[in-house]
Amino acid sequence: MTKQYDPITIEIIQSSLQAAADEMFAALRHTAMSAIIYEVLDMGTGITDKNGELASSGAGIPGFVGVLDKTVKWVIEKFKKLGDIEPRDIFITNDPYNGGVTHLNDIVLVMPVFVDDEIVAWTANIAHWNDVGGMVPGSMSTNATEIFQEGLILAGIKIFSRGKPIQSVFDILTANCRMPDFLTGDLWAGVASVRVGEHRILEITNKYGKDVFLHAVEEYMNYGEQVSLRALKRVPKGKYSLVEEQDKGPAYKVAIEIRDDEFIIDLCGSPDQDKGPFNMSRDEAVTACQMAFKGVTSPDKVVNGGTFRPLKVLTRPGSVFDPIYPAAQGIYYEITIRLYDLIVRCLAQHMPDRLPAGSFASVCGTLFGGTHPDTDRQYAVIEPELGGWGGSSHSDGNSGQFSAAHGETYNCPAEVAEARYGVTVDYLSFHDDEGGAGLHRGGKGVRIDYRIKSDNAWLTVAYTRSRIPPWPLEGGCQGSLNYVLIIRASGPIERYSVVSGLMLNKDDIIRVMTGTGAGWGNPMQRNLELVKEDLKNGFITEEQANRYYGLEKRASNA
Repeated sequence: MTKQYDPITIEIIQSSLQAAADEMFAALRHTAMSAIIYEVLDMGTGITDKNGELASSGAGIPGFVGVLDKTVKWVIEKFKKLGDIEPRDIFITNDPYNGGVTHLNDIVLVMPVFVDDEIVAWTANIAHWNDVGGMVPGSMSTNATEIFQEGLILAGIKIFSRGKPIQSVFDILTANCRMPDFLTGDLWAGVASVRVGEHRILEITNKYGKDVFLHAVEEYMNYGEQVSLRALKRVPKGKYSLVEEQDKGPAYKVAIEIRDDEFIIDLCGSPDQDKGPFNMSRDEAVTACQMAFKGVTSPDKVVNGGTFRPLKVLTRPGSVFDPIYPAAQGIYYEITIRLYDLIVRCLAQHMPDRLPAGSFASVCGTLFGGTHPDTDRQYAVIEPELGGWGGSSHSDGNSGQFSAAHGETYNCPAEVAEARYGVTVDYLSFHDDEGGAGLHRGGKGVRIDYRIKSDNAWLTVAYTRSRIPPWPLEGGCQGSLNYVLIIRASGPIERYSVVSGLMLNKDDIIRVMTGTGAGWGNPMQRNLELVKEDLKNGFITEEQANRYYGLEKRASNA
């Protein structure tokens, strides 16, 4: 006889898991030491089932939440063979070749949850740490040619055994970091987060029973699959492909086939792995594809392991989307957004009413640091930047938002940056660079000026969409580029999109310019009142209003 379960209880358990993941996120945020975590929220939390399938995602970067299930599965595979997973253990990894998925700065902690000597779930979090050693401060060098140059590699190791820290692992971590106090503070914040999740899951299982809990998680996965399958039936079927040149020259290629019950993304035609750090692991490629799949199918519905059962991702070992060890992967995040944008562009050409025009599509990770002029302590700023999204069939693009791969984050407030770091934020606004005109214009990019306050500072950036601008739809205009200007105190101005360890001195200015999204539709069809409003708000110049929108001519004929 099949056992019956109360559907209301099942729903309560599912909602409780979501609340637990959110509480894990709050614990990590409120106990972390680094502003990249507690202000920018460069992190993610989640709960998986006993097999490592995502059961509940907390807040956080979509590309980070999508990492956690893959990490847990890797830890299970490694340590079950060793028979070495016990209650209250905590495991740590950052190695993209061994469960870390992203790059060495992103530290993942995972913890099994035991009930009656059986694992019923795992809690997990990921957060960006300021420095993990390597050849440059901040650990992310655009000049790295192998992963060993990018910092300390933690290839999935146990850091807590039955609830007690393994001190030798702590010692190795702090000995390999330029900012050991920040590392230690952020590590304990991650530990607090996974323990909060364990505590809440045990409360749920104690209240409703282990069997009911396991059934609720399984039902939720099946529901996620059904949501995706129903959504797929509403997506135009067919085979689509795109070859897109990249800033550095090589062309990325994607082939997509959409069926009633399957969504296949084939990346095998893409170029060989980069000789530098512009690579992403296969697991991260899958994560980027999952984000695109979700955006095309059911962006407003549930996300769990079942959601992605219809998705199939094909990669070629030795390619930029599936590199062979020990290729460097420090700038993986730019390849993540490049792949996401490639898939969206491929489909948007055939579904312009469903998907927007191209966005600034870069994390625009800006790393700089040095010695604080007041405290003589080392500081490191790690800042994703805001930019413009593309216009769509129904509205203008969003202005001053993070890229799709980096959503759910915030910019670091000027007050915090000035208090914690050796900089002054002189300027922050939207800009009026060329680009993005359309019936529905692209969202505006931003200009940010950071003034360095001490000598011997450094800067590392790696922006994409710095040569080839965001792509328009339906007769709109392309967007603008991402780049950095260095305005030296002595007068010269330098322009960069990729640079590592650039030396800066007192009163040098880092001017970040992020792209405006591309336009959707013919600009000459834009409502004149909206054009006047854009002009009034400084989004466009008078010359641009006349050149792209024919403001004076159309107004005189009205």
